[in-house]
Amino acid sequence: MRSSQTVATNDDPVTALPLPADVRAHTVESLIRERLSSAVGGWRGSFEAALPTAAFVGAWVYSKNVKVAVIASATILLGLLIVRLATRQTPRYVLSAVVATAIAAFFALRSGKAEDAFLPGILTNAAWAVLALVSVVARWPVIGFMVAAGDPQMAQDPTAWRRDRGLVTVCQRLTMVLVLLFALRVTVMFPLYLAGQVTLLGIAKIALGWPAYLCALAVMGMMLVRGRTPLSDPEPQT
Repeated sequence: MRSSQTVATNDDPVTALPLPADVRAHTVESLIRERLSSAVGGWRGSFEAALPTAAFVGAWVYSKNVKVAVIASATILLGLLIVRLATRQTPRYVLSAVVATAIAAFFALRSGKAEDAFLPGILTNAAWAVLALVSVVARWPVIGFMVAAGDPQMAQDPTAWRRDRGLVTVCQRLTMVLVLLFALRVTVMFPLYLAGQVTLLGIAKIALGWPAYLCALAVMGMMLVRGRTPLSDPEPQT
């Protein structure tokens, strides 16, 4: 695998972290930094993901009506999508929020309980925590797939990254950061769900969304900046 130099922007927490010049093109860590940059939505993408939740909670607190809360959330999403399309920017992150909001709305409208809007997210985080942990144990770390997704040659050899032992090891460590993040979300939000604390659930979802993700990226960034794992030629397939 060969890395190419990228330009860091303030909207990208991974690539915005400083990296010594002599490490930039010759380590596993620098390669991962470059590949992960495309997987981060930046400030705007995360802001767009948080707004529907804020609208849902605000409308529910005001009206105590699940339908009104769902309509408020959907209205915000529609506005965000229109802005994205009007400015000819990718609607990828808004569309992701549309899917998540639609599933949450289905749960809430079906039961009539506002707290059920948060159940899909809690279950999703629990599933991701288990999946990420299993991927680490099996030496197929989730972060490795994100790194591979940024490889232009992935279509020709999608598992090439696994033949670099140093790359797999670093990706395992980074994936454990995600395991802790997913576990934290479930640990905080599930008791609130059982207690029916809708307002606190909304606050927790927003706080454990982008802010917590940013903290996880910061931890990953420090690991990548300090690391000096040399890139090696992929081991031949057997």
